[in-house]
Amino acid sequence: MNTDTPRYDRRAASRVLAGLAQPGLFGEVPVPTDFRRIEFTCAAVVPEENSHLTYSQRLYLERFMRPCRTHQVTTATHRIAWTDSDGIPNTGHFRSDGLGPVVPIAVRETVLALWHALRADTALVRRAECVDPRDRAVLEGTTTDHEPLEIFRVGIEATGRALAQHALLARQTPYRDAIEFARGMRDSGLFAAIATRWFWELQASTYRRGMIPVTLATQPDGTVRYTAESVATLRAMKDATIADAHTVMRRATTVEGLSVADAIAKYHEDLDLISRQYALLPPGTRPACLAAMPHQLDGAHYSLLAVVVDRFVAVFTGIVAGCRPVEVAAALDERTADDPAMAEDRVFYVPDMNCKHCVRTITGTLESMGLAVAEIDLVTKRVVAEFRSPRNRERAFEAIRDGGYNPVAQRPDPVEIGVQPSESAV
Repeated sequence: MNTDTPRYDRRAASRVLAGLAQPGLFGEVPVPTDFRRIEFTCAAVVPEENSHLTYSQRLYLERFMRPCRTHQVTTATHRIAWTDSDGIPNTGHFRSDGLGPVVPIAVRETVLALWHALRADTALVRRAECVDPRDRAVLEGTTTDHEPLEIFRVGIEATGRALAQHALLARQTPYRDAIEFARGMRDSGLFAAIATRWFWELQASTYRRGMIPVTLATQPDGTVRYTAESVATLRAMKDATIADAHTVMRRATTVEGLSVADAIAKYHEDLDLISRQYALLPPGTRPACLAAMPHQLDGAHYSLLAVVVDRFVAVFTGIVAGCRPVEVAAALDERTADDPAMAEDRVFYVPDMNCKHCVRTITGTLESMGLAVAEIDLVTKRVVAEFRSPRNRERAFEAIRDGGYNPVAQRPDPVEIGVQPSESAV
């Protein structure tokens, strides 16, 4: 029997990851104690006329969030751009009646600190390298990213995404600053709720667009919970996504007569968006987040999600205390929007374009504006588009930022390229 044939088994994959992490995850995580000035630019998020949603938000809601309705969505009021301590351009969102830009900035710095700690944890690296073929086959058959360290990295990023995105709802809570809010989310069990009730693509895509489709209610003990309406809507959206994935697989395997492996290969683009993992779920079952599954290890209860959340909140608390975001004016291109030379500048880069979903989103954004995409390369982050006019280029950059990405005119440092994991891991 070939023991290294990939097989789909979410509980087994979860146990592999828990077993790798349980002896210790992260080790020491250095947190700067000196105050750090982080400069950012800020722009108001401009919704469509007679709506509180932007074009990008409305389009995503209508295409991928049924049966969620417009009034159930809270949106950011401002979008910010900054360069993190690793030299990577970032885009984030906040509300003017909330906690301000410190949350997305400190979240990103926390993600980087934990990523660096993972790389520095030599014991964890050795354990990951020694995963036996049977366990590695389970990871290959179940997750999009197959290497354990990459899966951990994606989980850290998702934790930060959840914190920054839910900060848009801070005014619905009794928490009045960033540290109190992060601790409140942890103590309220919201990270676990996100892991079990949301589906992956919904969290990644709504986060990038500065929107969140839930409402919070404060409990008598001071914690917060999703409202019953939010729970029902999240469940309905997940069920619709699972149904879409099963429809693709059923058509491929029964009508076209393809094997499961051939169906996944042929319809990879469709299944990547609506989740390949959901296509492989047995009928009548719902996906469980790998990190949220509890296990008995060495005779004790172990939850990987709790370990990551506790460390994330602790490091975030230290970073917020020393983080000083400062708004600066956006740097202007020396050329004006009326300069004909800009029309010939067809090439630009998107450093935070990390997966095929990102490629499709950026391509779709440009094509929806009538702009042809001549080339888009995920490895180099390079995009070539036919703008036809300098004003179209400016409009396109603004639309891409509206989708949560940060286009830049110059190629990023090669050291920076490829340092971020994909969006669609577990």
